Amino acid sequence: MHTKHKPRIENRTSALAAGVATFAILAVAITPPALAAKGTDTQALRDAVTAEAIIGHLEELQAIADANGGTRSAGTAGHVASAEYIEDQLEAAGFVTQRQYFEYLKFNLTGEAFERLTPTPRTYTEDDFAAMSYSGFGSVTGTVTPVDINLTGDRASTSGCEATDFTGFVAGSIALIQRGTCPFNTKAVNAQAAGAAGVIIFNQGDADDRLGRVDGTLGAPTADNPAVTVPTVGASFAVGEELAGLSGATVRIEVEGDTQPIETFNVLADTTGRADRTVVVGAHLDSVAEGPGINDNGSGSAAILETALQFAALGISPENRVRFAWWSGEEDGLIGSDYYISELSKTDLKNHALNLNFDMVASPNPVRFVYDGDGQPLGTAGPNGSALIEKVFLDYFASQGLPTEPTEFDGRSDYFGFIENGIPAGGLFTGAEEIKTAEQAAIYGGTAGVAYDPCYHQACDDIDNIDAAVLEQMADAIAHSTLVFAETQSAVNGTAKGTGNLKLEFKGNQAVR
Repeated sequence: MHTKHKPRIENRTSALAAGVATFAILAVAITPPALAAKGTDTQALRDAVTAEAIIGHLEELQAIADANGGTRSAGTAGHVASAEYIEDQLEAAGFVTQRQYFEYLKFNLTGEAFERLTPTPRTYTEDDFAAMSYSGFGSVTGTVTPVDINLTGDRASTSGCEATDFTGFVAGSIALIQRGTCPFNTKAVNAQAAGAAGVIIFNQGDADDRLGRVDGTLGAPTADNPAVTVPTVGASFAVGEELAGLSGATVRIEVEGDTQPIETFNVLADTTGRADRTVVVGAHLDSVAEGPGINDNGSGSAAILETALQFAALGISPENRVRFAWWSGEEDGLIGSDYYISELSKTDLKNHALNLNFDMVASPNPVRFVYDGDGQPLGTAGPNGSALIEKVFLDYFASQGLPTEPTEFDGRSDYFGFIENGIPAGGLFTGAEEIKTAEQAAIYGGTAGVAYDPCYHQACDDIDNIDAAVLEQMADAIAHSTLVFAETQSAVNGTAKGTGNLKLEFKGNQAVR
């Protein structure tokens, strides 16, 4: 989803020579023990990384958003100022930072509408539908034509996946397509090739999590991902079932907005250590356009920033190189982290030991989620070595008497590119828009029946939208895991290729299939 071009990487080295030299001397003088039978002693780092300091960084990110139209979205002045704050903090601690520039086509939605005209007019609401990212633009009206849908039994669906599904399709109609099997882009491209004026892709209805509206992306146009030029919306299963049962129903679909080429950048900073066992500790720095993104993902960005600063303050010289990374373009489809991976050679990929990903670690109604590396609870194991990463987190939380739950690798965050290329990954998450259950409330506190983060992707994701207690717990786990893998003498064995057993359904916050 990025535009391929020769990478542009800039070092920020102004006035840093003395600081780097001091950091190097301290790093040699104070070296934590390597991972041995008793494990790495991470107490000093955990004590040094505090929620109070992290919240101080979050207050700065909030001030930056306030000064830049309420957002820190990729391609905006708010994101640039956020990156400059990260860089200034790192450079003052002795790090040399790098900017890794990339370009992509940003989708900007300004309006959407979906209504049934006949029989019996009905205006659909935001609970019923949403425009798909990278949809075509315009307002179209036409007769709804179901395409190879299955509303009975197991509701297994390959609707729209083959050009032959559109045999006899009347040009100018609105294609009604069911989710299932292939990417949304494939379904929409097949529909427009058959002459559809617009496309409705409704949820499959085969599971509880496939009933609500589809929040999907068609993907930015590339050589491998053709452009969709007709208005395309995702809808709930109920809407699709309703329209399928109304012979000759007519609807109007409207998607308004534009696409804008932007240039943005990732921020990278390395410790010393073995480059052939690089540990990437990452978080996305960009917010959505709608708000300041203090929990999503100022919390992860600030937590790894404070971890890096305390690495320097303690003079830690790790066995393995730690690369702290602040990704851009995550909210538009994991674009910055995907770009980073795309620029690695085969040797570079082999030299990446693992990825630790921290995306939303201070949700106000939280659960302590750990990515399911071994696939035992949820069936979606990461590449070899991911189980070990999960175990480090689980053992740590158990030692603190803190319960956890697994969360699956579904493609919703920046680990995606790493696990797709055989690099082990793991991380932490405190929850987004999903609803906390009564059982979870009994274990973790908070309020059942309410989202883990009620302000997810909204303007209210501000400095008041965090839980300091869970942030402290997650910050300690972040510091612990970072140092453990920075010091381990045992390689975390990845694979030479993707695992093949992951059914990744998302790129960031939007479904792709």
